[in-house]
Amino acid sequence: MSDIQEKIQETIELEVEQARNVCDTSGSNSAECAAAWDAVEELQAEAAHQRSKKPKNSLEQYCDDNPEAAECRVYED
Repeated sequence: MSDIQEKIQETIELEVEQARNVCDTSGSNSAECAAAWDAVEELQAEAAHQRSKKPKNSLEQYCDDNPEAAECRVYED
């Protein structure tokens, strides 16, 4: 899991550098600058989402593999 987080962080750093370059070239009020920073923001949101994911416990993993097992039955009222 840390490999994914490391790759996301590296990508964010590259996108931040690219956004800075775009803003330096086209101006800080340009549409290109805004789009570049939007891309950075989306990557940061995905990184936060990845960090907040809770790993499955052993029962959840078992039920994913064996949905028909008695332990995995879900009863609705």
